Amino acid sequence: MFIYEYKVNPKPQQITAINEGIRTSQFVRNKVLRYWMDNRGVGKTEMFRYNTLLRKEFKFVEDLNSHACQTAVERVLKAVNRFYNNCKKQVPGKKGYPKFKKNTRSVEYKVSGWKLSENKKHITFTDKKGIGTLKLIGTRDLNFYQIDQIKRVRIVRRADGYYVQFSVQLDPRDTVKPLTPSQKAVGIDVGIKYFLADSQGNIEPNPQVYRQGEKRLNHLNRKKSKKYKKGKPQSRNYHKARVRYARKHLKVSRQREEFVKRVALRLIQSNDLVVYEDLNVKGMVKNRHLAKSISDARWSKFYQWLDYFGYKYGKITIAVAPHNTSQNCSHCGEKVHKSLSTRTHICSYCGFIEDRDINAALNILQKGLSTVGQTGSYKLGEFNPLAPLEQSFGVTIGL
Repeated sequence: MFIYEYKVNPKPQQITAINEGIRTSQFVRNKVLRYWMDNRGVGKTEMFRYNTLLRKEFKFVEDLNSHACQTAVERVLKAVNRFYNNCKKQVPGKKGYPKFKKNTRSVEYKVSGWKLSENKKHITFTDKKGIGTLKLIGTRDLNFYQIDQIKRVRIVRRADGYYVQFSVQLDPRDTVKPLTPSQKAVGIDVGIKYFLADSQGNIEPNPQVYRQGEKRLNHLNRKKSKKYKKGKPQSRNYHKARVRYARKHLKVSRQREEFVKRVALRLIQSNDLVVYEDLNVKGMVKNRHLAKSISDARWSKFYQWLDYFGYKYGKITIAVAPHNTSQNCSHCGEKVHKSLSTRTHICSYCGFIEDRDINAALNILQKGLSTVGQTGSYKLGEFNPLAPLEQSFGVTIGL
């Protein structure tokens, strides 16, 4: 699935209608979740039947498109199934018990409730909420795709305005031309001092986007807090301060996302094989001394983009176990103990000297190459090479 996003500038009455649609979707989700909690054991069929009863009971629910109400039920089903799966797998810690939502920011339609104009530059929502026609502002041209390829349409509210997203059924490999093989392989070691160091000796500096904007974020947060009145209706100045604070957070989030996307794309386009560590980032952020720096680096999102671009451009990405990649010598293989403060690898066995992160990247590449050497022993059909990617993005990729 491809997600195409467009900015829209709705009029005041349209903003009211969009917000009403979002609140209605949230209402249906919370009511269905309460129904599941009170009647433990009910399944998919009973939930959709209860949604039909809600549409008959409440006029404002009936005004929302029926498919939009169904997507709200599907969100409950997704949360319930994830909770049960975590229980079956005995995931340590909290299992993700479904919770009620109070700040939903989107409403999602399926194949009805909306209509594109002939030039596909405007979209009209046809349910009884009264959203009307919105102009799509963006560079992507929807004329390349058939209407039946658009499976979902979502209206999203963010701090800087409203957006319309189209979920297009499309294989990413069909949108690009095959790249000329670079005949290169690289291992990468992510870190905090540097964002990454690779086996070719290159180092990518860590931009530390959140830490750079932290001072401004704290300032805006203090201004927002000073205008907050406990137990009383909030003033316009408070809501203005809240929006300024949210916009700064959104800007930082977008900067971090674009950075990891750019680095991942460059690595994929310049190498035929990329090997990285299969880090337990969720467990690493429990270290209160490093949690902020690890979260700021966004390693998990970086790995997701690596896998995605690798599939899109027909390159190989491999995740290997991180054990002893920093301790072992990449030249002779002997284990050289060193603390986190030791940034230079000096092997007492063979005399090899290299930067700690580059030495780790060389070890990661060696592990990846040894893994690739075993893939020939599998027969076609015994395994699905795209299974990890499908699980990461929640879609089924057709070959």
